[in-house]
Amino acid sequence: MLDSIKKMFSGDEDVAVSTTGKPDISREKSAELYAKAKTFFPGGVNSPVRAFKSVYGTPLFIKKGDGCRLWDADDNEFIDFCCSWGPLILGHNHPKVKDKVIEVMQNGMSFGAPTALENELAELILKNNKFIEKLRFVSSGTEAVMSAIRLARGYTKRDKILKFEGCYHGHSDSLLVKAGSGLVTFGETSSAGVPKSFADETIVIGLNDVDALNKAFADFKGQIAAIIIEPIPANNGLLLQSKEYLQTLRDVCTANGALLIFDEVISGFRVGFEGAAGHYQIKPDIITYGKIIGGGLPVGMYGASAEIMGHVSPDGGVYQAGTLSGNPVAMAAGIAQLTELLKSSFYKDLNNKTQEFVDAIQRFATARSYKFKVFSIGSIFWFAFTDKASISNADEIDPASMEKFKVMHRELINRGIYFGPSGYEVGFISSAHNKIDLEKTKRAIFDSLDLVFKK
Repeated sequence: MLDSIKKMFSGDEDVAVSTTGKPDISREKSAELYAKAKTFFPGGVNSPVRAFKSVYGTPLFIKKGDGCRLWDADDNEFIDFCCSWGPLILGHNHPKVKDKVIEVMQNGMSFGAPTALENELAELILKNNKFIEKLRFVSSGTEAVMSAIRLARGYTKRDKILKFEGCYHGHSDSLLVKAGSGLVTFGETSSAGVPKSFADETIVIGLNDVDALNKAFADFKGQIAAIIIEPIPANNGLLLQSKEYLQTLRDVCTANGALLIFDEVISGFRVGFEGAAGHYQIKPDIITYGKIIGGGLPVGMYGASAEIMGHVSPDGGVYQAGTLSGNPVAMAAGIAQLTELLKSSFYKDLNNKTQEFVDAIQRFATARSYKFKVFSIGSIFWFAFTDKASISNADEIDPASMEKFKVMHRELINRGIYFGPSGYEVGFISSAHNKIDLEKTKRAIFDSLDLVFKK
């Protein structure tokens, strides 16, 4: 029976009736839109995880967002904990962000030329972030990381990059690699179309492994341009690292003439205005940020000291450009959003709200002896079906546990709670989530966990 149910919910079929909990919500219109989308786009989507291949049912096509809520094409209403994968820290359609964007759009939406808005957003960021002195706006987090890697190579005149298994840095060729075999090795391509020669310039080691780190720098002495890491790895679970380990990375880079790059596309402005660098009080050489600096619109940036950034064209020989970089609409949204984040007690209130939420869920699971842990930092959290006290490395995640998440995800969808469609994805709380929203969500999670562990 279970096999037939799994086949029914292969990710391409309409959702039928749940045999474990509430009846499945209607996805008739979403299913129609998905069927049509598959005639236009590979897999019917413009980003792979949206295809719902890791969970039950067809993708939900979203029609509207407001506050902490989403509405899909079938008019189902959800409390949203995906928040456009993190950047909507104020929730959807925040009035001050919306008003600022509308105001700026009256004068045009794209010029391919400088505007005063770029200066205003840059000044707002730099005046409140002691870890960078100059920055460059780009159009995505992937572009920010790609540019940071090029800058590190140009600055150090070295070619090799060291990254970590379990950290995702966008889909640029040199970073779309996975670990090879052995303690220290070159990465192997994890996507068709990535030349082996590109992967050969990337060394991949496990997180939280100082021996592998030291061996890499010994084996490739004088060849490593930079270490790149998500200081709060949040693309493959929430793999929290100790401050001591991150400081070790800083020290190793300094001792070996390599740069330390913090990829803060997720953690930036989430755990504090200065991101993970400020949270841990560790200064990287280059930092990258994503669309949170543009209110969720397509934007990114990388920043460093004035001396390092002086190597970027037109001041230096590291070329990087973008027609839509610093576009006025994204700058306007960013100015409005980041101004809100600078208000007194914003992060204290948001982080306390998140901590109360995750603590209540953990108490429930622990009281019932469920093999379930909630990991969190700031307003980021992750559900793991494990009894481990901590998970700091990708290979500590049990792939079989994702079957439990599939059931949980469906039950939450049926109860009006929206999470990203993968058990490896983290959740986010915004300032728009209030106590009533969080209480409703907790009850839905409790019911869903009871069903998951009843099976």
